[in-house]
Amino acid sequence: MVLSGRGAWSVLVVFLLMLTTASVAGAQQPDGYARASAGTRVLTLGSGTSIKMLFEATNLGSDQIEVAEIMFPVGANPAAGHRHGAMEIFYVVEGVLGHVVNGEEHRLEPGMAGVVKPGDEVMHRVLSDGPVKALVLWVPGGESDRIAPADRWTRIGG
Repeated sequence: MVLSGRGAWSVLVVFLLMLTTASVAGAQQPDGYARASAGTRVLTLGSGTSIKMLFEATNLGSDQIEVAEIMFPVGANPAAGHRHGAMEIFYVVEGVLGHVVNGEEHRLEPGMAGVVKPGDEVMHRVLSDGPVKALVLWVPGGESDRIAPADRWTRIGG
């Protein structure tokens, strides 16, 4: 599924509301979560794709959702898709992303969002001359640890 215009803004508004009501990281508060995050850990894959976790169980105090910033390098064009055990929502910030879901490609430009349901096969392709920067939400959380074991991630922040 692809969202643009009003739909993409609706996704972004929901995302921002989640941030203000369940904000994250920095110094932990007595109620189990902090109020801001510059990220908790980062992973760079062999393809050059990097994933920076912004919100996850370690700074939310819950695994209801994970939010990451993902950067796909120029030329990213995987030969095969992958599947997730959670809903995956992409919001493109920079570049043009080929969002291929179950063999059907959708072009996501800045301000557009795409959705993948659990079990769907997805591929992410860079269609622009520059890298793609996107926010990705996984609902429920836990996908980051399925992407790579904890020892492959590098801790960042405090």
